[in-house]
Amino acid sequence: MAIDRDVEALLRAKLEAVLPHLDERSTRLVLAGEARSLGHGGIAAVARASGASRSRIAAGVADLESGAEPLGRVRRPGGGRKAAGVADPGLVPALLGLVEPTRRGDPESPLCWTTLSVRRLADQLSAAGHPVSQETVAKLLRAEGFSLQANAKTLEGAQHPDRDAQFGYLNDRAAEHLEAGEPVVSVDTKKKELVGPYKNNGAEWQPTGSPEQVKVHDFIDPALGKANPYGVYDIAADAGWVSVGTDHDTAAFAVNTIRSWWQTTGRTAYPDAARLLITCDGGGSNGYRTRLWKTELAALAAETGLTITVCHLPPGTSKWNKIEHRLFCHISMNWRGRPLTSHEVIVNTIAATTTRRGLSVHAELDTNDYPAGIKIPDQQMKTLQASGILTRHHWHPEWNYSLNPPETGRVEN
Repeated sequence: MAIDRDVEALLRAKLEAVLPHLDERSTRLVLAGEARSLGHGGIAAVARASGASRSRIAAGVADLESGAEPLGRVRRPGGGRKAAGVADPGLVPALLGLVEPTRRGDPESPLCWTTLSVRRLADQLSAAGHPVSQETVAKLLRAEGFSLQANAKTLEGAQHPDRDAQFGYLNDRAAEHLEAGEPVVSVDTKKKELVGPYKNNGAEWQPTGSPEQVKVHDFIDPALGKANPYGVYDIAADAGWVSVGTDHDTAAFAVNTIRSWWQTTGRTAYPDAARLLITCDGGGSNGYRTRLWKTELAALAAETGLTITVCHLPPGTSKWNKIEHRLFCHISMNWRGRPLTSHEVIVNTIAATTTRRGLSVHAELDTNDYPAGIKIPDQQMKTLQASGILTRHHWHPEWNYSLNPPETGRVEN
């Protein structure tokens, strides 16, 4: 006699509510009890309702009908499959023998130049006489204190002996400017981005099965080119300004971004300012060896009447620049998984970046030409210093210097 569908639906609901709270033996006996209560066809009906195999339910029925006393435990003493490491005492040492030399760079290791995946480890162990599955290898690795780890960027190379002292000098200058109500900004160029339908790292919520379609190869589009985002981060205001350039990332472009920030935002926020402190790393368009950077800043000082002081971060510490972890990282998170299909998309996405702490960002497109390869002659640099427009500080003068408006004369630091 077939079991009524309504009865089967009721049985399924009951088992879904009860079975998750039972151990293995109790589950088997409950299924068997339901099957017996249904009579003929009960085992098949319970199997359909629970997803358990008929043989498992039949074994439970046999247990019920045997009249045996309750065990008081799930398995009899010593019952159940032995752990892989117990059943094969040589398995764990063999596994560690494969993994440990690889971590230490032993060229004799068979996996030294391959990915340490559980599949490869399982294959190597099986070939060595220790048949094991990928799942078991993963369990054993976790038990031995291993986990999936990504590379960590922590090695900074040779450390300059005055690194900490330069940070102290920079912090003292920043604190003195901030206490006086003078602006302090951190500047840098963000990573150049391809413009067009290219893959962008990260993921974004989309309808299932409908990912954004992007190009297979990252060949630059000659019509769209690249975008060069250069940022100015106002430390006191927790506000960012980003110019998205379409030409070369030069010192002229960098200084023009600072100029745009000052003309539209900075002088309004700091109407009484007489000085501006810029902190930046030591390379790229704002590098301490870049003459064009200094001459462009000198022109900006003349235009604004500000004494512009620059303090460079010591070598090997560019990622410590405040703009990196207070502005650029949030921009990257905001556009993750989203193709940067046009300059407009880049500008609008940057401008929409906010944080819970109150970060605000302004962004605009800079389509001006900034030719590369401009040379500043020695005589021009000597004139800047002789006139007192460029003054170098006593502490590491290559990293710390000021650009003064022509009428103010020399400023000693």
